[in-house]
Amino acid sequence: MTAKTLTILGTSSSAGKSLLVTALCHSYARRGVKVAPFKAQNMSNNAAVCPDGSEIGRAQAVQAAAAGLEPHVDMNPILIKPEADSRSQVVVNGRPWQTLDARNYYPNKDYLWAQVTGALDRLRAEYDLIIVEGAGSPAELNLKPGDLVNMAVALYTQSPVLLVGDIDRGGIFAQLLGTYWLLPPEEQELLKGFIVNKFRGDITLFEDGIQIIEERSNVPVVGVVPYLHDLFIPEEDAVALENLTPVQVHAEGGTDIAVIHLPRIANFDDFDPLLAEPGVRLRYVHTLDQLGTPDAIIIPGTKSTVNDLEFLRQRGLDKAIQQHAERGGVVVGICGGYQMLGRAIHDPEGVESLRAHSTGLGLLPIETTFSGEKATYRARAKIANTSKPNWLYAVQGQEIEGYEIHMGRTTGESHWLTVTQRNEQAVQVGDGAFGAQGCVWGCYIHGLFGNENLRRAWLTSLGWSLPTGSSPQSDPFAASLTYLTDTVESVLDMAYVEKIMQNAAI
Repeated sequence: MTAKTLTILGTSSSAGKSLLVTALCHSYARRGVKVAPFKAQNMSNNAAVCPDGSEIGRAQAVQAAAAGLEPHVDMNPILIKPEADSRSQVVVNGRPWQTLDARNYYPNKDYLWAQVTGALDRLRAEYDLIIVEGAGSPAELNLKPGDLVNMAVALYTQSPVLLVGDIDRGGIFAQLLGTYWLLPPEEQELLKGFIVNKFRGDITLFEDGIQIIEERSNVPVVGVVPYLHDLFIPEEDAVALENLTPVQVHAEGGTDIAVIHLPRIANFDDFDPLLAEPGVRLRYVHTLDQLGTPDAIIIPGTKSTVNDLEFLRQRGLDKAIQQHAERGGVVVGICGGYQMLGRAIHDPEGVESLRAHSTGLGLLPIETTFSGEKATYRARAKIANTSKPNWLYAVQGQEIEGYEIHMGRTTGESHWLTVTQRNEQAVQVGDGAFGAQGCVWGCYIHGLFGNENLRRAWLTSLGWSLPTGSSPQSDPFAASLTYLTDTVESVLDMAYVEKIMQNAAI
């Protein structure tokens, strides 16, 4: 049987497509429907690792979890990971394919389109319903000839389309009606409804707005989704960080953690579990003035380690981080941030940079050498037994889970982690390092802070304690997913959505 499809497109990036697909996947899954997500092409440095080591967009892995599935490479056959303003690593079917600039990407359309349709056909043969997500806007007229992800996919499947607009950014009429009017007739025919997203305030004040949209287009408004706060669901990409104020406060006062907002920051959902803890103040900063004097500084993962290290130097953040460490302050590096904390980074083959050698921050006794082989693993690791008088003592010998996505191999004097499993295969690989005083540390494992015992042991070492009367959620993601899905089901005309899918089913 060939699965039904429903396509969710947006009037722009960050209109809310990913969250709506997540909600719809969970909605149908909990009704017993065998549903899966699909996004033909994703541009993001937020990635996830499938059980076989394939790499896909973080959003599709989240959507798979919402559908009760393990992520699979067919859910996102093309992942574009920006390395510079006009150059990206292109991941096809879960593995690095080529590094290209935009001009050289589009001539490969025929090959890439075959990968898209092949993946989608395989999913449709296995599932009952595929929720398809677009990218950006379907009305970027100069890009339409190379379209692999929006109306091209909808036309291929003859899928009904719902178009999402972001009312919070303003111009909702131009967003929805303008996009609709710019579509050719055969694409307009597939557009079966509008969704107004991120609405604040009294919905009755927008009833005349709904009427105007429907009268001007003869397309129904299927629902108005409220602006939802405090959702602990990983973001699709770093665009979300651009909308944060320099100080993003989850708790007044409390334990203050500053994450350096690198230009090519990757997998920043690593820090969502910290943000979810009561009494933790998590900030994304990119200037000296914003940095201040936090309890801890985290240098996150990045798709461009050497260039982002140079960013630190240009802003004077390198010296500020080093001085913080010299005063006994806590500094943590994850993946690319871990590499930066070392003595040196070598790239003799020009894998990531034109610089063959770069001096690191010198806070960890490690050196990194880049090579063409990319590590993508689901990982389990064991924390070393240690007599050091630091926070690790409380969790020594325990196992943690996470994943690895990195270029390069790092060597050093000692490790505080032993990776015992990669993609379900037994291994014995050392990872991670500590500075001389134990306050500076890092490793390659993404998802580290999702391990509650480790997270709370580290936070406690910063002076954190659970505020009196607080009752943290045991699983913030699950609670957020339920809240999101319940809300979307309550405001979307789900009977109409079901009707347009049934009428379009092949």
